Amino acid sequence: MAYKNLLFEATDEGVGIITFNRPDVRNALNWDTWVEFEDVLRKLHGDPKIRVAILTGAGDQAFIAGADLHMLKNRTPQDAIDASKKANEILLFMESMDEPVIAAINGFALGGGCEIALACDIRIASEKAELGQTEVRVGIMPGYGGNVRLMRQIGSGRAKEMIYTGKIIKAQEAERIGLVNRVVPPEMLMEEAMTLAKQIARGPAAIHVAKKSMFQAFQHSFVESLQRDSDLYGEVYKTKDFKEGVTAFLEKRKPVFGNN
Repeated sequence: MAYKNLLFEATDEGVGIITFNRPDVRNALNWDTWVEFEDVLRKLHGDPKIRVAILTGAGDQAFIAGADLHMLKNRTPQDAIDASKKANEILLFMESMDEPVIAAINGFALGGGCEIALACDIRIASEKAELGQTEVRVGIMPGYGGNVRLMRQIGSGRAKEMIYTGKIIKAQEAERIGLVNRVVPPEMLMEEAMTLAKQIARGPAAIHVAKKSMFQAFQHSFVESLQRDSDLYGEVYKTKDFKEGVTAFLEKRKPVFGNN
């Protein structure tokens, strides 16, 4: 399927690359983009050849510079509730699907762009990247999970300061406070993301089970999470990758994963 607001590429190494493609408006999110984003995530998840995803933005200015304000201008309160619930559904699907998702943040990740990045498993930022929950600047608050995910990611004090002030931080500061995993030169961003993605794609099915366990840990109490983790740990032992990994180690050779 050809998308109007996104680009999608599946590589031979098992990596699906989703590019937000509205560079003339710094990849700002309109509702058509959200609809396409959900569609491509579900197609990616349904393709057994794709084991990892990368999200990035077209051009050199922005990952996603927030919402298209033309879309917000005429929203009613009920429209806002419906949009928030749907966006949360999409991002929860991305968080809970088997395939790890890497955000390659090439520029501004503001508002909804920051919220999408927060829902990714790993965030790698260009030295030119800037991040922020800037909604208060236009009289609203984060509506797509930013209040919750940012607080979990960097702690309540720092999250509250960013959300209350609409503060935008540089990539280096984002790395210091744990908002991104690491910062690389702009020309190295996609290479770094692809190197990591291919490493994960070559890994065993246990990676997907570990992602499920970590996602579920946020949904339940500590004790419940440990119990569910034990159940999922047992699932790993049902995979062919488990047998291959142990056998390869004992035979002193490199394992060949991906035969589940």
